[in-house]
Amino acid sequence: MSRSMLFAILASAAALFAVPGSTGAEEAKPAKKTETNALLKPEKFGLLPINGLNYYYAIYGKGEPLLLLHGGLGTTDMFAPILPKLAENRTVIGVDLQGHGRTALGERPLSLEAMGDDMAVIVKALGYNKVDVMGYSLGGGVAFRMAVQHPEAVRRLVLVSTGYAADGFYAEMRAQQAQVGAAAADIMKDTPMYKSYMAVAPRPQDFPKLLDQLGAHMRKDYDYSADVAKLKMPVMLVFGDSDMYRPEHEIKFFQMPGGGLKDAGWMRENLSQNRLAILPNRTHYDIFFAPELPATALPFLNGEIKVKSWDEVVSETK
Repeated sequence: MSRSMLFAILASAAALFAVPGSTGAEEAKPAKKTETNALLKPEKFGLLPINGLNYYYAIYGKGEPLLLLHGGLGTTDMFAPILPKLAENRTVIGVDLQGHGRTALGERPLSLEAMGDDMAVIVKALGYNKVDVMGYSLGGGVAFRMAVQHPEAVRRLVLVSTGYAADGFYAEMRAQQAQVGAAAADIMKDTPMYKSYMAVAPRPQDFPKLLDQLGAHMRKDYDYSADVAKLKMPVMLVFGDSDMYRPEHEIKFFQMPGGGLKDAGWMRENLSQNRLAILPNRTHYDIFFAPELPATALPFLNGEIKVKSWDEVVSETK
């Protein structure tokens, strides 16, 4: 198997989910700053015992709360290039998902539904009744389940490079995902995914087990279409124009909760509360650090829907 193929297979793991230790905050350490990882210093960080796991969290900035959920085989640190922009006027709550980063895998099988429940408990434990949520890939799947299962806890939802059913992938991606497993651990030792895991994981020896669990989960079929209609909060979908999802799947996802079903009208009277953004020259593997992502998502998260009409623009030019 070529290294480029391996990267594609493992990066695709993010799309489907994408032993507990001490609960003391001093046991968890934020990532060190490197040449390629200029992380903001968190205002607060630590571990929270949630449903049998010790979840690592880090809080950045001040303002309206935004729960930020990373992709598969990554951590909150993967958002380092865009985190400063997100935290300018927001309290950003980054969580390392089960088995990722500083959160140990534990003995519970990976499950979007279970992690969705966990996120609702985490935000409440941190003192928030309702938060905006943005999740990428694996984190998008967790964010989706949190919004479906705990709608009272989610104000606005941004799903980045996230689908609602297994048939949304290109067929070749499904074949690649079926190959993920512990056997790839040795091949990965020179990859940034492996190195970042080893740098912060509380149980580095669990890496092959994590690959096995990701692979087992990805080989399952799933279809959450019946749950999409349960999303009553405003939802933004963000994809790259060269994403791993088929464009027709992206459009259908937008239409299912009510977006893109009719013309908005001259006075925007038929404008849906939901949004679809397709970022040009972006793929599944680079959209999460694209500067266009916060520029696209923040106005939506801030509830900015007012734009100048043609009449107003013409009047200003006179």
